[in-house]
Amino acid sequence: MAYRVLLYIHILSVILSVGPFFILLPLLKKLRTAGPGNEEAYLDSFKAAVRLAKHAGHVLVVSGVLLVLITNRSWTTPWLLTTIIILICSLYFLARAFSPTIRRFKDLKEQRNPLVTKLKKAIWIYMALMMAMLWFMVAKPVIW
Repeated sequence: MAYRVLLYIHILSVILSVGPFFILLPLLKKLRTAGPGNEEAYLDSFKAAVRLAKHAGHVLVVSGVLLVLITNRSWTTPWLLTTIIILICSLYFLARAFSPTIRRFKDLKEQRNPLVTKLKKAIWIYMALMMAMLWFMVAKPVIW
């Protein structure tokens, strides 16, 4: 029973870590043309999505560690080790890609279009990292 509950929590935290970023893609088009009053609302959506992904990521890591302990898996299992490496990369990327770019919108000297393009690229990279992790967790490939 504990395994199923933890697995459910683990999967739910993945959904909460990735899902909001799919919703942000259509907001990018609106952010490009938004006026000063609307721009802040769109940027708040980005901040909320990043915050949700960070907190869901904490739950994801804790539930993942507990699942490994409950199932007595080895930490050196290829798919698990690869997932951990990608997780570390995604955490670093999440911390460096979104918040600094969002803060730059307040600088009136900055061009909006390059910042929106940078956010779009960051969303796709983050989602690719998350989808790679998801594939390793589901497929559990034998790499070596």
